[in-house]
Amino acid sequence: MEQHRTRTPQRRQPAQAQPVPSGGLGEVPAGGPVSVAVAPAPATAPGRGSRPGGVAPVVLALRRFPNPRLTGIGAGLFAALAMFLLACADQLLLGGSEIVYGVLFLPVSALTALWVRPADLVTAPIIVPIAFAVGVIPVAGGTGGFGGQAMAVVTALAVHAGWLYGGTLVAGLIASVRKIRQMRERQRHLLRADRAAARRPRA
Repeated sequence: MEQHRTRTPQRRQPAQAQPVPSGGLGEVPAGGPVSVAVAPAPATAPGRGSRPGGVAPVVLALRRFPNPRLTGIGAGLFAALAMFLLACADQLLLGGSEIVYGVLFLPVSALTALWVRPADLVTAPIIVPIAFAVGVIPVAGGTGGFGGQAMAVVTALAVHAGWLYGGTLVAGLIASVRKIRQMRERQRHLLRADRAAARRPRA
């Protein structure tokens, strides 16, 4: 009888691993499908110059600035007290420099017009000249009693009328801009109310 030959199964030797030519990670057997592992790109951190929401740093600083709402009397007291204290500091540190006093009058006028409440915007250009006259007393340098002091104040107001007009103009411009914006916002609210009333179904 013919005997069948039994063949012992031969173990296939694993193919030698070859590096992936495309620079992938790991090794794959030769002749097999080549897969390339792509590492995710790291998220780029925002730079130092990036701003949250695209808001400029100046705008952020202005938003942090205090924004009180003073009545007409409160704004007048603020302006007069601020100018008097600045004039006293000017007299102590700089010997009563009227130019420095006039320069400091401009930002005080601007703040007075910015901080007065919308209902009292008209009083801003009236308040700041009074505050200038009150604050000029320490730097006027008058002598000889009340009459001499009053004459020195009048002389200082006449000599430095440019600073007085400049601060009043600044306060008037800021108050006018705020008034125009207030009127525009009121018109927008009225238009929105009219549109909402027109969309309502009539009974």
